[in-house]
Amino acid sequence: MAINVASIAKDMLNAAKPILQKYWKEVKPYAEKESKAFAQNLAMIAKLKLENKITKEEALLHIEIQKNSFRTVLLAVQGLGLVAVENALNAAIGVVSGAVNKAIGWNLL
Repeated sequence: MAINVASIAKDMLNAAKPILQKYWKEVKPYAEKESKAFAQNLAMIAKLKLENKITKEEALLHIEIQKNSFRTVLLAVQGLGLVAVENALNAAIGVVSGAVNKAIGWNLL
């Protein structure tokens, strides 16, 4: 099963938005970029797994790198704190984890 990057990115963004609402005007472009990058990374992992070119451990490392990128970029927005960013990231991942894990065939999220 393929990963629909646009759909995953949209779902992640919609899940993060209520948590970041107070700063949405400032954070929106960053959240959009990071959600899209995260979804693209998930699609890449799915493709590499199908081609037997990635291990679960390597995939988990890619996920951690993407999580750190998401956190770092959003923390650069003045006023956003670590708790809000972490809650937004958890919400974004939570909304897509079941479908993504099923599509990839590994519990990554």
